[in-house]
Amino acid sequence: MNAPRVVEAAFIKSAQSIADSLPEDMSEVVFLGRSNVGKSSTLNSLTQRKNLAKSSATPGKTQLINFFETRYLYNEESFPVRFVDLPGFGYAKVSKSLKEVWQKNLVEFIEHRISIRLFIHLRDARHPHAKIDDDVEAYISEFIRPDQRYLTVFTKIDKLNQKERAKLKREFPGSITVSNLKKNGHDRVHYEILRTIFGIDEETKKPDGEKTV
Repeated sequence: MNAPRVVEAAFIKSAQSIADSLPEDMSEVVFLGRSNVGKSSTLNSLTQRKNLAKSSATPGKTQLINFFETRYLYNEESFPVRFVDLPGFGYAKVSKSLKEVWQKNLVEFIEHRISIRLFIHLRDARHPHAKIDDDVEAYISEFIRPDQRYLTVFTKIDKLNQKERAKLKREFPGSITVSNLKKNGHDRVHYEILRTIFGIDEETKKPDGEKTV
């Protein structure tokens, strides 16, 4: 049986805050991570679209909340999901005033956006214990709701040797590793998205609960 795949993906709009965001009428997957972790590349790889998410040569340049409406096809059924790309964090060259507004807007969005069902935290496999990533994980754990999940996804896994990869899996047993270069690991991310939002059971390949949007 084929793995789930994204058959439609389109950029809808950018927003500065929760106030000018899209209506909360669809389940959302939020992608967050450091500015140079490869968020744009991961979104493009997951959706199989080369330029869906625009990557910038200047980390931290994308300072808006970007919404993408996607549709999965799996087991001959259609599953609509909204992807949300948040601005990268931890980049020093943003002005202090912008940082303050940016942080306030993101905090409000992350904590109060009802339609968020899954937080996908992208972390660089080469720097698995970066303090800023640990801080973000601890922060989200303080308010995450019972109907939400948090998933750690390590990017750039192809930069590690086998020993380093084994150590990473031991230290982060619930995580997923992906290589956008070699197109590895993306199916597991797709399954986690469908399992979280639609109750898809990967083993039986069927929904195990009522679909919700």
